[in-house]
Amino acid sequence: MKILKMAEKVERLKTLIIGSGPAGYTAAIYAARADLKPVVYTGMEPGGQLTTTTEVDNFPGYPDGVDGPTMMIHLQKQAERFGTEVRMGMVTAVDFSDEVGGIHKVTIDDDKEIEAETVIISTGATAKYLGIPSEQKLRGGGVSACAVCDGFFYKGQEVAIVGAGDTAAEEASYLANICSKVTMLVRKDHMRASKAMQHRVNNLSNIEVRYNTEVDEVLGDQVVEGLRMVNNLTGEKEEIAITGLFIAIGHKPNTDIFKGQLEMDETGYIITHGKSTKTSKPGVFASGDVQDKEYRQAVTAAGTGCMAALDAERYLATIESPEEVSTQ
Repeated sequence: MKILKMAEKVERLKTLIIGSGPAGYTAAIYAARADLKPVVYTGMEPGGQLTTTTEVDNFPGYPDGVDGPTMMIHLQKQAERFGTEVRMGMVTAVDFSDEVGGIHKVTIDDDKEIEAETVIISTGATAKYLGIPSEQKLRGGGVSACAVCDGFFYKGQEVAIVGAGDTAAEEASYLANICSKVTMLVRKDHMRASKAMQHRVNNLSNIEVRYNTEVDEVLGDQVVEGLRMVNNLTGEKEEIAITGLFIAIGHKPNTDIFKGQLEMDETGYIITHGKSTKTSKPGVFASGDVQDKEYRQAVTAAGTGCMAALDAERYLATIESPEEVSTQ
């Protein structure tokens, strides 16, 4: 005989944080200290992009550097010390209220339903890679999607960068100031970057631009030792010795489940109002790379995580004091 379970009571939270990178955990630290009793759902990649980074040398407070996974463990422990509850799980659906003081409904793993007075979105963005096996094998071993993060480790060495837009041109210029030579691979016969950025690249003597050129294979067993390139017009292949390969073909914000719920730009980044982390729905805030396509650094993500928690605290204060609601 089938036994019917009593319907579970829907859990009500004061603050729900979606995502567990630097933005999410920093938001959790501040929210917990403000007695908002935050719950963090980690998502598919607990710790975010930093868990795939072998060395973090530019985050304040680590004079000798730290590996990405260790730093995220430190952030999680700090958030938990103040009372944050960290849960494994993936947010699979949302229904955000349009009303000030409204309750936001969130589904976890297509099963569990949660109601939250405030929601902080810190789901980040995912770097686009070429997808070839040798590239994926050497991620963290010389293949990187962030020249500003990792370029320092290749000082005085020869590297390559893939991309043709403003970001690729800017990162190639950055690398040229650190590395002895930068080979830039452009898939078409022209760059998409602005004329100003193209001029900057062309004026640097240690950047060599290879047009109509793509990656055939990244060479090396444990670390990057070289690159085999292919001319996509002639099919001719050529190998060069490099120690680092930087992929600069864009990022995709992890915002698919929020489409139709929040205002976004044409590429899917959540739009926040002014200098705040407020989104188009009252009581919903966005921090980190999910709303930042300019800087994409751990420290800037952490900063906006702090802002989101403060914005959530102030929002809740207006709900408890109705005469101040109009300020939201």
